[in-house]
Amino acid sequence: MPTFDFTSEVDMVAMKNAVDVVARQVDNRYDFKGTSAKLELNEKDKIITLYGDSDFHLDQIKDLLFPAMEKKEKESVKRLDHQTIQKISGNKVKQELKIKDGIESDLAKKIVKLIKDGKLKVQASIQGDEVRVQGAKRDDLQACIALVTKSITDFPIKYGNFRD
Repeated sequence: MPTFDFTSEVDMVAMKNAVDVVARQVDNRYDFKGTSAKLELNEKDKIITLYGDSDFHLDQIKDLLFPAMEKKEKESVKRLDHQTIQKISGNKVKQELKIKDGIESDLAKKIVKLIKDGKLKVQASIQGDEVRVQGAKRDDLQACIALVTKSITDFPIKYGNFRD
């Protein structure tokens, strides 16, 4: 019985590369000279931390970061969870952007419900942070892929691990 998996894994090499490129741009930009503007990537906790003198600086760093991330990995900005802006020492601010990795249980349930409501001849089951889909025919699985990729646009979902 043919099967495949819906997954959502972040490419940390591409993410690190994009953050490094933007960090160099921030260091070299004239309007950031003499300010505390910088960004850091914590790979273990999967958090990007932005630092700046004001909210405006954070927005400027985001304007550099988001296109760089999209260039390295398509739809990678959709997996960022923006935390609130925190004031630190004086007028300086910081913001954390959490990187979501894997399909969360709410989204997995939404995908399974979408497949069942689509009345396709496939079975979907949640397996950890991925959704496995089984069907009798390849055409049914391809219809399922088309349905889910068309319907879920707010989070990057990949399909793979096809077994016949």
